[in-house]
Amino acid sequence: MNIAILMPAAGASSRMRGRDKLLEPVGGVPLLARQVGRAMATQLPVYVTTRADRPARIAALKALPRNGLHRVPVGTPDEGLAASIRAGLAGLPADTEALMVLLPDLPDIGTDDILAMIAAFRKSPDRILRAATEDGRPGHPVILPKRTFATLAQLQGDTGAAALLRANPPRLFPLTGERAITDLDTPEDWANWRRKGGV
Repeated sequence: MNIAILMPAAGASSRMRGRDKLLEPVGGVPLLARQVGRAMATQLPVYVTTRADRPARIAALKALPRNGLHRVPVGTPDEGLAASIRAGLAGLPADTEALMVLLPDLPDIGTDDILAMIAAFRKSPDRILRAATEDGRPGHPVILPKRTFATLAQLQGDTGAAALLRANPPRLFPLTGERAITDLDTPEDWANWRRKGGV
């Protein structure tokens, strides 16, 4: 089964008060490069959406190996997550059978988590699979079968595929701790995460 990973990285980082969350250093590299590298380690094709007014993000991606990495410019990035999903979807090969949407600001998601979700999805590929916390709270990433692509191509706004997930309740896949919901959108989020042991 041909599965691709889409990482939406065209957001404005507006809640960081002048900083760019995707360029925050983690383990000595920008968060974006770290998380894209983890996705690329699965050997699946990785599509990363970008915006023209954040050249430092594009530079961070250029430091990664080219094999398997595809940069997808988004023409209307201020529309929100839907614009990234539509652009990423349009760039996929026709034989793509499922798409994992993996937010790049989830610092605790590792290659093993991605591979475990892919393996679980392959066992039941007709149903959406969504990561969750150990106690069952839904989060990210999400794997969407090809039957949802037509709906994804019509998404609008900044809520992503929320309506699609409400209409098609996904199977939940628990990940360790709270890594499925630990996203870093504000300076306070970053400070709290680092205090708890984030690098």
